[in-house]
Amino acid sequence: MNKEIILKTTDLTKKYGNKVVVDNLNLEIHKGEIFGLLGPNGAGKSTTMNMICSIVKPTLGEIEVFGKNTKKYKREILKKVGYIPQDLAIHGKLKAWENVELFTSLYGIKGQELKKAVDESLEYVGLLDRRNDFSRNFSGGMKRRLNIACAIGHHPDLLIFDEPTVGIDPQSRNFILDKIKESNENGATVIYTSHYMEEVEAICSRIAIMDNGKVIACGTTEELKKLVVNDGQDITLEEVFLTLTGKKLRDEH
Repeated sequence: MNKEIILKTTDLTKKYGNKVVVDNLNLEIHKGEIFGLLGPNGAGKSTTMNMICSIVKPTLGEIEVFGKNTKKYKREILKKVGYIPQDLAIHGKLKAWENVELFTSLYGIKGQELKKAVDESLEYVGLLDRRNDFSRNFSGGMKRRLNIACAIGHHPDLLIFDEPTVGIDPQSRNFILDKIKESNENGATVIYTSHYMEEVEAICSRIAIMDNGKVIACGTTEELKKLVVNDGQDITLEEVFLTLTGKKLRDEH
């Protein structure tokens, strides 16, 4: 039985002048999975996510989300997508609830439904008791969690996390990873980009290894290991990455 394809890119390319940032990218992401995009800084991961979310226009290629082309059905598609960018998209002069309300209201949610969505989102990320605090006073981990709350109020079917644990403490990091798994268990398809090896290996059902704008391998952890060693035994994912790219991927926080 064929799995439903939630997202598909065909020869997706982005150039800035003569520099190719994303190079003929072909991906298929299936409904219900946590799909990891693993690669070093500068591999093209964030640019790919920005193209999927119609923030950046592709130079060449096509993107389909929920079976529809993003060029023709941008507004319809984005109503079902939650994007958690690497750069914090929160306003320090707004209280926590005001941040979430601002972003959730962009999807046409109003009145009591909006208030409920805001409280549910804050509760989900463990910040309901801090709803009236200004986000500028939050720790790095709390800001990351608020960033997630701002993206989930409209109950998206596809969640895109772009390096959501950069520069935060281990406790906040584990909290975020647990919430990603919980969102997936509740029915959301998840795309997770990172250059932290152990995160991707811990939560992702399939992984694409990306370097220099290209996907050089894609599969489950075991399938990727078997690309390097026949039985897939006695080799780590980090060693697979080193063998395939010639680079060492640092995974410490």
